[in-house]
Order: sequence, then C-alpha cells, then structure tokens
Amino acid sequence: MTKLGQIGGFGGALAALLVTLPVQALQIKVLPQSPALGDTVQVEVTDSTAPTVSLNGRNYPAFVIGPNRWRALLPTSPLDRPGALRIQASNGSETQQTVVNLRARQFPTQRIWLSSSSDGPGLSQIERDRVAQFKATVSPERFWSGLFQRPSQGEISTVYGVQRYYNGQFAQDYYHRGVDYAAATGTPVVAPAAGRVVLVGRESQGFRIHGNCVGLDHGQGVLSIFMHLSRVNVQEGQMVQPGQTIGAVGSTGASTGPHLHWGLYVNGVAVDPVPWRYGYDNGGPIQ
Repeated sequence: MTKLGQIGGFGGALAALLVTLPVQALQIKVLPQSPALGDTVQVEVTDSTAPTVSLNGRNYPAFVIGPNRWRALLPTSPLDRPGALRIQASNGSETQQTVVNLRARQFPTQRIWLSSSSDGPGLSQIERDRVAQFKATVSPERFWSGLFQRPSQGEISTVYGVQRYYNGQFAQDYYHRGVDYAAATGTPVVAPAAGRVVLVGRESQGFRIHGNCVGLDHGQGVLSIFMHLSRVNVQEGQMVQPGQTIGAVGSTGASTGPHLHWGLYVNGVAVDPVPWRYGYDNGGPIQ
C-alpha cells in the first residue's frame, strides 16, 4: 500500500473512532464559584435527560434552560455551616460530583429586651397553613427574566440576615428573612419581577404576624412575599409584571412602624435578595 493509502486508511479509522467514542454527557457547572452564606447557588447540568441534583442528601428540582441544559437552584442561609458543599448530579446511569466552598459571612446583630408581658400573639393557624403552603410552591414555568427590581423606593432599614439576642440569649434559629424598606404609609410597592399571585393574606382574616401580605410565584421554586401592607392591589391567580404596583407600604401585623418587608424564598429557604438585584461578581444575574 502506498503512503497516501496508508494515511487515508488511518484518517478513515480515526474518523470512525471519533464517531463511535462516547461523549461524556453529564457535566456540572456551579455559579457563583465562591458562594457565601445566604447566596443562591446555581447548578447547571449538561445532559440529555433531566438530572437529579442533590446537596447534603436533599434533592432539588432541575428545570430545562436550553438544549440538553438543566438548572437547579440551591439555597443557603445564615443557619448553614460554612465549608464544603458537595453537590451531586445523576441521570440514573452516570453520576458527577463537585465541591465548592461556602464562605462565612458576618451578619449584624440586634439585642432586644422583652418583658414577660410583651409577647404578642403568634401565628394564627390559618396564617401558618397558608404561608407554609405558599413557601412550598414550585412551578415548572420560569416567569422572571434577568435582574430583579427594587420593590420599594424607601430607605433600607433592616438588611437580610440580621441575628438577634433576646434578653441576652442568642436566638439560634432566627435570622431576618428578607430586607425591610422604611417608607410612609401608602407608598407604592411594586413587583420586583414577573410572577403569579399565589397568596393574598389579610390582617382581618387572621394574619396577625404578616399583616396584609402578597406572595408572588416567580416560577421554579422562586417566591417573593411582601408583608405589613396598608392595601393590596392584586388578586390570587393574577399575573403581574416587573414594576407593577401590587400594594402599598403599611404597618399591619407585627410591625412597629410603616415599612415593607420583602422576603425572597428559593425552594422554601429565605435567601439574600440582593444578588438577585445586582448579580454575582463571578456569576452574573440569576436567570
């Protein structure tokens, strides 16, 4: 055989080999690469079938974001322990693992002194049940797109993650599960992103802690709740768009003055809303 024939035969064999070699289907990408307590961790999986994504033994839903691309959102909070996050994705026949470091973060603390007579009423049963049902909402559709908007133009009075001492005793399981905006009663509250209204609670119906409130489902396990409203401008089942007025600042429920509490939940855990408004330095917006 001539050298040319030998080369041609080798090239054909190589092409056949490249065609028949299996391609590693399951791949994982994690953003941000260096998350901190309170961050939402995005896990992007490349695979032809829907993967099972898990962290510390808990499974999280993965939703399609493109051809052979899936994304799961993993919440973290101030109650988590900093250190290694072992993330796993599996399609039933293949499993991939990756480890990222969850960084510690310093949260402000407040010291509150209560008299024995200052304990107000707790959650009513209807409030407890409706809010728990709201937080468990996971819709397959994604309604939001890009960065979230600021829901109130009021000054931020309490940031996410504030921890408290009550009568000198550290509250182990407490952290401020959102951002508070101080503003005058009647100041508009707008939707930070598109979503469906899945909760309207009213103080007159027994919402003693949340007061008048609105819960939005942004899709795929991402939820917003707006508390202590003076009025509600939407109804359950209604679709709203970014910037649309959904209510007004008030002081209903367990509130010491007019303000808006905005809580952002991802798969049932209250995460820091700030990265959802500005994105991550090494990960961009959550979208």
